[in-house]
Amino acid sequence: MTAPVFLVEPGELTGDRLTLTGPEGRHAVSVRRLRVGEEIVLTDGEGTGAFGTVAAVEGKDRLEVAVTRTRAEPAPNPRITVVQALPKGDRGELAVETMTETGVDAVVPWAASRCVTQWKGERGAKSLAKWRATAREAGKQARRLRMPCVDDLMTTRQVVELLSNAAFAAVLHEEGSTPLATAPLPTEGDIVLVVGPEGGVAPEELDAFTAAGAKPYRLGPTVLRTSTAGVAATALLLGRTGRWA
Repeated sequence: MTAPVFLVEPGELTGDRLTLTGPEGRHAVSVRRLRVGEEIVLTDGEGTGAFGTVAAVEGKDRLEVAVTRTRAEPAPNPRITVVQALPKGDRGELAVETMTETGVDAVVPWAASRCVTQWKGERGAKSLAKWRATAREAGKQARRLRMPCVDDLMTTRQVVELLSNAAFAAVLHEEGSTPLATAPLPTEGDIVLVVGPEGGVAPEELDAFTAAGAKPYRLGPTVLRTSTAGVAATALLLGRTGRWA
């Protein structure tokens, strides 16, 4: 089994002996019960990782790591962003979790007009925090050194601006005439995919996205739920762009 991954603040991965404390330290010591000599990886979540072994354990939330090597991953290119319409219930966290495990680079929560779920006030802040925590934990579980960004909730107008600046933009739509598997993809820049809500992308939203350069594409012969379409599309694009080569 590969070594477990724990997050530290950016700038803390310097030197050949590192200290892990706080919630991450508690998880390593009290939950994972790591012991001296076991392998461990610390990452800043921005592409840098320190690989080593546990050198000492103190109390319930502190351990020392003897670093044997470090690695810095280059920024992904092309970068894949999924604009995810808000699903019902906990399917939003499911979508974020599976897309993170697959390898998505950014997730944008979108308040589509047909979304049953609405993020407002304190509830919206809590929901966003859950998505970000889910991405963080799923990234660690997947042994990622670069965690995906979960942006603030966007309106349709803000999504239009995001799409207009993309190197390639697509709306996953069951009525799309072109399969995503044959779409011409860029070798660099931002790829942005829009996943609509359970009720589908509204006609006026689709018109706005099309005007911004995002054409409708279909994934396959079946209709996927909003919580699974993003992960299927991400996997397809990671293979086609060579990032899974």
